[in-house]
Amino acid sequence: MEKTASFTVGIVGATGAVGQELVRLLEARAFPISSLRLFASARSVGRSVEFRGGKVSVEEAKPGVFGNIDVAFFAAGAPVTRALAPDAVRAGCLVIDKSSALRLDPDVPLVIPEINPQALKIHKGIIANPNCSTAVALMGIWPLHRRFGLKRLIVASYQSVTGAGVEGVRELEAQTVAHVRGTELQHKVFPHQIAFNVIPQVDSFGPNGYTGEETKIMLESRKVLGLPQLPVSATCVRVPVVRAHSVAVNAEFERPVSVAEARDAVAAFPGAQLVDEPAAGKYPTPLDFSGKVKCGVGRIRIDTALTNGLAFWVSGDNLWKGAALNAVQIAELMVRDGMLRPRAAFASV
Repeated sequence: MEKTASFTVGIVGATGAVGQELVRLLEARAFPISSLRLFASARSVGRSVEFRGGKVSVEEAKPGVFGNIDVAFFAAGAPVTRALAPDAVRAGCLVIDKSSALRLDPDVPLVIPEINPQALKIHKGIIANPNCSTAVALMGIWPLHRRFGLKRLIVASYQSVTGAGVEGVRELEAQTVAHVRGTELQHKVFPHQIAFNVIPQVDSFGPNGYTGEETKIMLESRKVLGLPQLPVSATCVRVPVVRAHSVAVNAEFERPVSVAEARDAVAAFPGAQLVDEPAAGKYPTPLDFSGKVKCGVGRIRIDTALTNGLAFWVSGDNLWKGAALNAVQIAELMVRDGMLRPRAAFASV
């Protein structure tokens, strides 16, 4: 990045779990910011968030607030994106969106910088982040696809409660305390008790029996990988883990596979960390990859049910690579490659 570049940055949904991570990452990664503006619903107006040794007050997210903002990170859900993103684009603001609202829109690139950065060149003001489980899974799948040519994909996700936001974490904590005290366990966020349990439902069920989360993995994987006909079957499970998702992957490839080549491909990929010594108890876990830039890949083995198949395990931070970090990496790449410039720079030309 050029040291002279300095941006007015907005975060919509700044008080939520992903919004808070965005604030931390923008500071920790020294993104070139001249001014940070934070937006949320009307009930959060007046709250303050720490940034670079000071405090930034939260404003109401509404039309008309994006006039001087160069890039806005949206982390407030699909309805907010649909309501406000077009207004931001009209104001000349680049939108990098976490929600599912526009991921499958053919005019909106769906981007993981380590996989398909070329898609950034065709944006029309909005860039979408993949779903958190999709992003984590693809960090293990992509290097193997490049080496062997992906033919078929079967995944089962083990998704942490932060995927349901701050309220999901509170519900797990409250149920755990209630269990220890011997009092009644109540649930509102999840369809069943999550403490000491697993729930094979993330999102609502569609007419084909698959949940929305499972459908997202199928459709988004196809779009990011550029494989529109790729057969994908997913099962998504909520587990009593606070942070970081894990995915068990069974993948069939076009070309013959070997474990040694697969390990080499993963180890060489900048988005993944190979952790694959299972006999020594070394493999990725959610605790190990919470707050980590890379996703862990391990348990690589020949799949015994698929031709030219590999089975493996991926763990990654759903709030980072699955959301906030991926969005910041998109902005960083666009600045580095001259695709994003502050409006002040244009005004001075």
